[in-house]
Amino acid sequence: MWERLRRFSALERTARGLFLRAAALLPLISLSLRLRGFRKTQALLQEFLPACSHETDSFAPGRADLTVHMVRAAVRHGVGHPTCLEESLALWWLLGRQGIATDLRIGVRKHDEKFEAHAWVEREGNALNEPESTHEHYAAFDAALSSMPPGPR
Repeated sequence: MWERLRRFSALERTARGLFLRAAALLPLISLSLRLRGFRKTQALLQEFLPACSHETDSFAPGRADLTVHMVRAAVRHGVGHPTCLEESLALWWLLGRQGIATDLRIGVRKHDEKFEAHAWVEREGNALNEPESTHEHYAAFDAALSSMPPGPR
């Protein structure tokens, strides 16, 4: 425990803030998905995004990488066991709050006679939270879900 606290304290202020936001957001997203469903959860998150999501400086790639890293850390060290959808929604929202345009993607596959789904976040066509290219084994829906209009509330 002390080692984790020491590592957390050694992080830059921005990284600590991103970690804490992700750690708080993940259980809230999980609860919302269970109570309200995907579309209403995404619509609620989208309400708190800036109207215009475009990068204004050249620091966006570094900020995106840091955000991915801190969300992954919150998944590993936070409360519960977030799913790929919960992680991807949190990452998509945190990046959107920083003005970094991304797309939430969901894909499906049939594996060993089971239907499986997977979620990830893309920026400029590259998967951000998929270092092992897991998403390539799923047939992604044609439209990114972040660009779909929110459903009725």
